[in-house]
Amino acid sequence: MTITYEWRGDIENAALEALHAEGFGHPVGHTDWRGRLHRHSLGWVCARENGLLAGFVNVAWDGGVHAFVLDTVVAPGSRSRGVGAGLVAAAVEGSRAAGCEWLHVDFEEHLRPFYFDACGFRGTAAGLIAL
Repeated sequence: MTITYEWRGDIENAALEALHAEGFGHPVGHTDWRGRLHRHSLGWVCARENGLLAGFVNVAWDGGVHAFVLDTVVAPGSRSRGVGAGLVAAAVEGSRAAGCEWLHVDFEEHLRPFYFDACGFRGTAAGLIAL
């Protein structure tokens, strides 16, 4: 099957909410993803297979040269096929085309091989406060 990637692709709230809930292990809610993305994001990437949402990544930004990867998620049936790396590659290109100079990502330790090896990120010193 062919996966297609679309920067700032049209998104249906219900489809993204279901994918996000399944990928991050929380109940399906009623998030207004379209409104949130249009208000706060530089862009996002939708991966589709046969017209269905197979993956998603959000790219937030500071309004300048820094962009931030958030919510990278791939549907279980599309995992281990390079979809996540394809999402991030499209996010890199979309961010670069928008004039960003840096793309940041935070992740849990078990995702280090994905972000460093498959996607090309490198380690930096950073800090975090749980709120």
